[in-house]
Amino acid sequence: MHVIATAGHVDHGKSTLVRALTGIEPDRWAEEHRRGLTIDLGYAWTTLPSGEQVAFVDVPGHERFIGNMLAGLGPAPAVLLVVAADEGWRQQTTEHLAAVDALGVTHGLVVVTRRDLADPAPALADALARVARSSLAGSEAVVVSARTGEGLADLRAAIDSLVGALDPPAADGRLRLWIDRSFTIRGAGTVVTGTLGEGTIRAGDELVLHDAAGRSRHVTVRGLQSLERSHDVVPAVARVAVNLRGVPAEEVRRGDLLLAPGAWPTTAQLDVRLTGEVPDRLSAHLMVHVGTHAAEARVRPLGGPAARLTLPSLLPLVAGDRLILRDPGSRQLHGALVVDADPPRLQRRGAAAARADVVARQGSRPDLGQEVGRRGAMTVEAALALGNRVPGGSRPAASVARHGQWLVSDAAWREWADRLRAAVQRKAAGDPLDPTLTLEAGRAAAGAPDRALLADLTAYAGLAVRDGRVGLPGHWEALPEQVQAALRTLEARLGDEPFAAPEQRELQALGLGPREVAAAVRAGRLVRLDDDVVLLPTGPARAMRVLAGLPQPFTTSEARVALASTRRTVIPLLEHLDGRGWTRRLDGSHREVRRPDRPAPS
Repeated sequence: MHVIATAGHVDHGKSTLVRALTGIEPDRWAEEHRRGLTIDLGYAWTTLPSGEQVAFVDVPGHERFIGNMLAGLGPAPAVLLVVAADEGWRQQTTEHLAAVDALGVTHGLVVVTRRDLADPAPALADALARVARSSLAGSEAVVVSARTGEGLADLRAAIDSLVGALDPPAADGRLRLWIDRSFTIRGAGTVVTGTLGEGTIRAGDELVLHDAAGRSRHVTVRGLQSLERSHDVVPAVARVAVNLRGVPAEEVRRGDLLLAPGAWPTTAQLDVRLTGEVPDRLSAHLMVHVGTHAAEARVRPLGGPAARLTLPSLLPLVAGDRLILRDPGSRQLHGALVVDADPPRLQRRGAAAARADVVARQGSRPDLGQEVGRRGAMTVEAALALGNRVPGGSRPAASVARHGQWLVSDAAWREWADRLRAAVQRKAAGDPLDPTLTLEAGRAAAGAPDRALLADLTAYAGLAVRDGRVGLPGHWEALPEQVQAALRTLEARLGDEPFAAPEQRELQALGLGPREVAAAVRAGRLVRLDDDVVLLPTGPARAMRVLAGLPQPFTTSEARVALASTRRTVIPLLEHLDGRGWTRRLDGSHREVRRPDRPAPS
């Protein structure tokens, strides 16, 4: 399906034209029929000669309903600009074309109606001249009479050509549906309608309903209709009616959205670039129209075409989205392209001017190198959510490297490595007994956002990771000389009596307090069996050679006698051997050496 909006001055025959093309009355309200003008959005559809289906969003032409017009025009990818032959170009036609131009709509047709009432040539020439200065430049023109049917076949053929030139639908994109109507159907409940511009919606989907106040709730798609036919799946682009479970109709309004869960970041601040002619002065408060949403925003000009908008509530917008800024007082419309939906703070003198230069040069999509560069790092998910393209490979952009799910600028990577190396060196110099940092302390010292980055970062910084700590290579083994001397004394003693674990007072007498013992354990000079028992690293293997010579199974008492030790040492030693899988506990008092699949170590 394709979706086309109408545009043009009030009473120039837009609704009559849609009715003649589709056989459907687009004006839904009794007051519209009574007054003979479109007040709200109307909808109709037909099948083209090629077999393609097209839905029309018929917008009001009266100046008092400009907000409704923008709500209908916003989500539509193409437009029929209607001018009456007997009246020609009018003020509201100018405003509608300005809105089309502001939204950057490039696909459209110029339709001159009422050829049965006046010579269409003057109106056609004038319309084409005006359109040539807009985003619709080069559009085909058709002259018709909806009353007599003249030219309607040509118009259907032109619409066929128009929809054939539209961009391929983004059916695999992130679902974002701007809601234009909400109502209740007896027996079904809440139904919302809108133009599905990207993504695919399915019956049974769990979606997020995001309202104009920035609040979100989860809802379930109970059923779907498109063009009054039920569907299990509706891909973009389409007019769709969504039956929702989980929300009453009176709590859903035009301008609310249905979103794919977790797919859209929300923002209340945007950096935008004005399109078209830049005004000498912007009002400090303007109405922002995007999709079917309208809200008053604070405007901060940055310089040239760049401005920062502050919205009253969070909206799911990304770089590349197009907005209309409307001044209700002057009735001026300005187009704006979202350049950054997560802009940096402007704190320093001259920051606004520097930011204006970036905004003026930025393309319709963010530059991945710039986005990562100004943040230092961001996740791939966050980059994609903000509208960045993230190519595969380890270098997705100039000066950007990928580390797992993180994108890191080269400058930030070097800075993190320098900070981490300096922090480890300070620790080693200030605390020779504990010259390393925990992984979390290392992450914090570097300023990295995720501990998962430390594996690559430590290697780049020339550091090592062992037992959950970061240090300089060789520093785990480096101990102060007084500790080395105490260990040599202890090693000589345990060499003769390998299972006579020293008491705490004996260690203290040697000068081996808790910190010295912990350093010796990290250096591999001692092995800790529990908080109170340490042996030489060779102790467990030597114990296995003795235990393997005992009749199997053996008791704790038999092990104690064979090892010439005490229960204080033997019980944690046997539990240590159990933990390593060298021995196996059979019951409360018996163990055995695992044989033959795990022989005693030599």
